[in-house]
Amino acid sequence: MKTNHLLVAFATLLFAIAPARAEWSSCLSGLRAAAAGAGVRQQTIASATNGLTANDAVSFMDKQPEFTTPVWDYVAGLVDDERVEEGRAMMRQHARALHAAESRYGVDAPTIVAVWGAESDFGKNFGKRPVVQSLATLACEAPRRNEYWRKEFVAALKILDGGDIAAEEFYGSWAGAFGHTQFMPSTFLGTAVDLDGDGRRNIASSAADSLGSTANFLRKAGWRAGMPWGFEVRLPAGYSGPTGRKRRQSMSFWRSKGVTRIDGGGLGEGSAGLVLPAGRNGPAFLVTKNFDAIYAYNAAESYALAICILSDRLRGRPGVQTPWPTDDPGLSRVERRELQALLTRHGYDVGDADGVIGTKTKEAIADFQSRAGMQRNGRAGLKVLNALRGR
Repeated sequence: MKTNHLLVAFATLLFAIAPARAEWSSCLSGLRAAAAGAGVRQQTIASATNGLTANDAVSFMDKQPEFTTPVWDYVAGLVDDERVEEGRAMMRQHARALHAAESRYGVDAPTIVAVWGAESDFGKNFGKRPVVQSLATLACEAPRRNEYWRKEFVAALKILDGGDIAAEEFYGSWAGAFGHTQFMPSTFLGTAVDLDGDGRRNIASSAADSLGSTANFLRKAGWRAGMPWGFEVRLPAGYSGPTGRKRRQSMSFWRSKGVTRIDGGGLGEGSAGLVLPAGRNGPAFLVTKNFDAIYAYNAAESYALAICILSDRLRGRPGVQTPWPTDDPGLSRVERRELQALLTRHGYDVGDADGVIGTKTKEAIADFQSRAGMQRNGRAGLKVLNALRGR
């Protein structure tokens, strides 16, 4: 009887798998046809897609940190003393390429390097998923935006066909972004440049090409040389005026509303929108069109703000001055690594203490919180770190 039950279960599994395989095969055939229709050579298509299977890309679609974590956690993880010091070192090391990018495209070095630091930690973390596989998976299995992923898949094959990026270095994020500054394939085709002059636009192995390409992207997104991205401000008590980066007003308007710079300086001229990333009880910022250009890189205000604050820190300016409206601040990467080491010491398996708060770390935090009588949410904040330190 047990054998019969196993045979029935096996047969049921086969019946479930067969339609899924057929759907994958049919979708992949459509992707190959789309690539051929876009002029990609059959040799490139076959090399990139023969034997291709789906990966886990779809599982990450609703887990993007810029949309799922508190802004104070997001900024704390991207803008810390460690990244500032390394960013300044990168500015010295790549001064020639940065000077060329700034001269050609009008984007200052601290802004370019801030993007580099946030996107790949200065080239240390490109992502480990094959770009073609991720985009095929998303085009065929994602619950939404399939046409977008389909176009990115075709763009990825165009890149391979053009020879700028070799197949063995074409790895990136779950969404198919790749290289030092994590370009999507269509973005690469439209804005990547050969800054180092070797005949290839290779943002996977050339830091210079990546820095130049980033500057070119920002220029095309509307960056204006010499204009600040914005600055932190103080609002008058009971402020009830317009908010939002798109609701720009003249600086004279903001002055009339009693808005002042947090550092006591003048607002200057031009126009800006008022951004309140944590609501009216948190930090406030007047932001210009250059903030919008950074926003175009990754359409999330928390991302754009982190890039802007990091660029200010690279210039030697202070970070966010107004306290975030929380009694449980976010952690720097040094603190996150300490938290992971303490969890390991307490018997939890969180893998390497790398400062990346993944599933294992979140599960360990949640268990520890339950045992310590804390709110169980799996969040890596200062309260749980201090609790671990005290054990």
